Amino acid sequence: MPPVTRDAERTRAELLAVATEVFAEEGYSGARVDDIAERTRTTKRMIYYYFGGKEQLYLAVLENAYQGIRKAEQAIDVDHTDPVAAIRQLAELTFDHHVTHDAFIRLVAIENIHRGEFIRRIESLRTLAQPAKTLLDEILELGRAAGVFREDVDAIDVHLVISAYCVFQIANQYTFGYLFDVSFTDPERRSHLRSLIGDVVVGWLTNAPR
Repeated sequence: MPPVTRDAERTRAELLAVATEVFAEEGYSGARVDDIAERTRTTKRMIYYYFGGKEQLYLAVLENAYQGIRKAEQAIDVDHTDPVAAIRQLAELTFDHHVTHDAFIRLVAIENIHRGEFIRRIESLRTLAQPAKTLLDEILELGRAAGVFREDVDAIDVHLVISAYCVFQIANQYTFGYLFDVSFTDPERRSHLRSLIGDVVVGWLTNAPR
C-alpha cells in the first residue's frame, strides 16, 4: 500500500508541475486539459480523477504556487538572526524565488487580469498568507526593540515594497528591458538587482522619518 501512495503523490505532483506551466503560458481560458495530459503522458480521465476538472486543477495550481513562496520564507530563523540581516535575507529570498519561479509571476498576472476571480475561491490562501505577515511582524518587532528600525512602518508596507520590486523585474523584464536596453538575465545585473532590494528595504527601515 505505501508504494501506491507514493506513486499517487508523485503523479499528482507531476500533474501540478506541468499544469502550472500550461496555465502560466496559456491562461485559464487558453489552457487545455488534453495538452496537460499529453505532456505528462497520462489521460484526461486520470487528471479528472486526481483533481475533479479543469477549474479544480487550476485552483490547485494557484494554491500550490502560493505555498511555494510561503514555504521558502519559513527558512528564515528569526530568533537567531539579527533583524537587519533577517529583513535583507527575506528580501533577497523573495527575489531568488521569483527569479526561479517565473510561472508564479505569470499566474499572478493572469489572476489579476481576471480581477481575482479564482483566487477568491481558495479560502485557504488567506490563512496561508498569515505566516508571511507574522514573520515580518516578528522581524520588525525585534528591530524596533533593538532601536534599529523606525516605528511608522508595518508588515504590509514592507511586504508590498518587496513584492512590487521582485514581481516587476520578472513581469516587466521584456518591455522594460527593451525600452532601456537592460538584460535582466545578465548574471551581473541580476546580482546587482538582488542586492539593491536588500539595500532599499534596510535603508528605508533604518532611517528615521523626517
